Amino acid sequence: MQGQIIKALAGFYYVESDGQVYQTRARGNFRKKGHTPYVGDWVEFSAEENSEGYILEIHERKNSLVRPPIVNIDQAVVIMSVKEPDFNSNLLDRFLVLLEHKGIHPIVYISKMDLLEDSEELDFYEKIYRAIGYDFVTSKEELLPLLTDKVTVFMGQTGVGKSTLLNKIAPDLNLETGEISDSLGRGRHTTRAVSFYNLNGGKIADTPGFSSLDYEVSSAEELNQAFPEIASVSRDCKFRTCTHTHEPSCAVKPAVEEGIIANFRFDNYLQFLSEIENRRETYKKVSKKIPK
Repeated sequence: MQGQIIKALAGFYYVESDGQVYQTRARGNFRKKGHTPYVGDWVEFSAEENSEGYILEIHERKNSLVRPPIVNIDQAVVIMSVKEPDFNSNLLDRFLVLLEHKGIHPIVYISKMDLLEDSEELDFYEKIYRAIGYDFVTSKEELLPLLTDKVTVFMGQTGVGKSTLLNKIAPDLNLETGEISDSLGRGRHTTRAVSFYNLNGGKIADTPGFSSLDYEVSSAEELNQAFPEIASVSRDCKFRTCTHTHEPSCAVKPAVEEGIIANFRFDNYLQFLSEIENRRETYKKVSKKIPK
C-alpha cells in the first residue's frame, strides 16, 4: 500500500492512505541504513487487520526541514507580528532565505494588526515583498484560499501568535497558546509534536516556535539565489561568482542605487554573506587545530 506519514510519535508512524489512517513502525533496516521516516514522507507500507503495519520503503523527497523534521512541503506561512515583538525585516529575510534555499514557497502573514498604529511602514514592506513575488497577507480570510491543495507549514519567531492564528483557522486543533513573557520579551515554546491536519482542502502543520533561526545556506552562490531579485539582476554581472561587494562591473549595486533592489534587502544580504564567510573562516581555524 502507499500513503503519506501525517504524524510521528514515540516510534510510531501514522500513515494516511485512501482516507484511512494506519499505525505503523519502521523496519529495522531503515535504522541500519541511517534512514528515518519523517512527517510528510510518501511511503510503501504493509497493514494487516487488527495489527501494526510496517513501513517498507520511503519515496524520494522534494525538500525537507531539519527543525522540525518535515518533508515534501509546498509552502510555508511565515508569521511576523507588527508589535510584541516588533516587525523585523532581518528576521523575516532569514526565514525567506531558508525557504528559497529549500524550494518552499513563502507566504508572509502579518499578525496582531489590532496593535498597528501607523500603516505607512507596513505598506512599504508589503509593496516590496509583493514585487519580489511573495504573498503578503494580514487576515485569515486572505490566507485560507492559499492553503487549498497544498501542504503548508507555519513558522515564526516565538511570541508572534502562531498558535493563536492556527486556532482561528482550525479551531479543532485546540493548540495551547503561551502568554508573552513581560520580563523576557518573548513567548514560551508551546508546540511539542509535529502532525499534519486537514484544512480547507489541503494539509497544514504547526512547527515549534523559534527564538532564532540558523539557515542552511553555506556559500555566496547559494545566498545569491536565495534573494530572487538579486539573483535576477546578477545575471548581468561581469563575473558569474560576483558577491556584489568589491567586484568590477557588478550589476547589483547600481540596481540598489536605482531602487530596483530595496536597500534593506541588500543590507540583509551583505550581513548574511558576512556571517557565512565568518563561519567558514572559523571552521578553517578549527580544522587546522585538529591533529592528524
